[in-house]
Amino acid sequence: MSIPLRQVVQVGSYIVRQSLRRRRRYPLVLMLEPLFRCNLACSGCGKIDYPDAILNKRLSVDECLSAVDECGAPVVSIAGGEPLIHKDMPQIIQGIIQRRKYIYLCTNALLLEKKMDDYTPSPYLTFSIHLDGLRSRHDASVCQEGVFDQVVKVIKAAVKRGFRVTVNCTFFQGESAEEAAELFDFAMSLGVEGINVSPGFSYEHAPHQDIFLQRQATKQLFRDIFRLGRRRSGKYRWQFNQSSLFLDFLAGNQTYRCTAWGNPTRNIFGWQRPCYLLVDEGYTPSFKSLMEDTNWDAYGTGHNPKCANCMAHCGYEPTAVNDAVAHPLKALSVALRGPRTEGPMAPELPILYEQPNVIPIRAENRVSAVNTDGLDTGGSENQKKTAATE
Repeated sequence: MSIPLRQVVQVGSYIVRQSLRRRRRYPLVLMLEPLFRCNLACSGCGKIDYPDAILNKRLSVDECLSAVDECGAPVVSIAGGEPLIHKDMPQIIQGIIQRRKYIYLCTNALLLEKKMDDYTPSPYLTFSIHLDGLRSRHDASVCQEGVFDQVVKVIKAAVKRGFRVTVNCTFFQGESAEEAAELFDFAMSLGVEGINVSPGFSYEHAPHQDIFLQRQATKQLFRDIFRLGRRRSGKYRWQFNQSSLFLDFLAGNQTYRCTAWGNPTRNIFGWQRPCYLLVDEGYTPSFKSLMEDTNWDAYGTGHNPKCANCMAHCGYEPTAVNDAVAHPLKALSVALRGPRTEGPMAPELPILYEQPNVIPIRAENRVSAVNTDGLDTGGSENQKKTAATE
């Protein structure tokens, strides 16, 4: 794990305080989307499927900082769209730094070279730069040639100037473990702090729907990637900007329920239900309303068909972090040894919605229940009896 100790301690202290207050649901990362406008039209993105009237809207500096204060999460991920298009982004960043929140500014880097002078290196600011493959794959994913070379140039410049830099890698259909391993080696050679990795979510509004990984394929891909990582003898040791248990989940070794409230989203429409990936579920005017009035049990794998193949970080990283706090020795063991790449995978959650023309999963192949923190609890006796009669 590549997250600096200072940040680990601050975020860990926050989590402990929430636990001591017995808060069942609390935010870990605020997903702040000040605009949807982007200077790319990526094949797997559903954020730019809006008319110009919507794409031209912006959250103001005050609205952004109010969202940070209202939410209270120790980490803010600023996305979009392309956030560097927002003319007031330097003021937004400065205001969040003054609040001592850790910022991951997610960018495709096309505007970063000419806008880098607007920012000052800080332990609170990280440029999270999208790098979805080596040259041909990355340029194909963003549907524009020449982007990869420009991104690499900007990463090197930002690292040289002392900025914290991570790369954000999203994997889609057709990605091989060998390609991913080469990408990770290359990313580490650029001097980045770490890698943030996630399987692509199948946005309903994405222009191409045949590029998204299915759940089983995701697990096998990451097992193959981590297996290669152990065998490689090169000088680059992969550093991930994520928890060890989330990586273990990607490799199919943990049964987790999505805890979408851990990464709440504020955008130009309001507070988005339940997460930034589902764009048609409605909005609330306040963070309090989002947390208290959302039917969280209606979402997540096993609870909603839209979430069937999701293993994205925004839903499952908070679950993994909570599990790490509850079971630190397990988290340490995975961090030291790496995710398991052989043997049976952890069982899937039960499907609790009707599937037309699908034979129900047998009860013995199910996980019987999960608690509100997203961790497997084995289920109540009544739930076990119900499952046994299905």
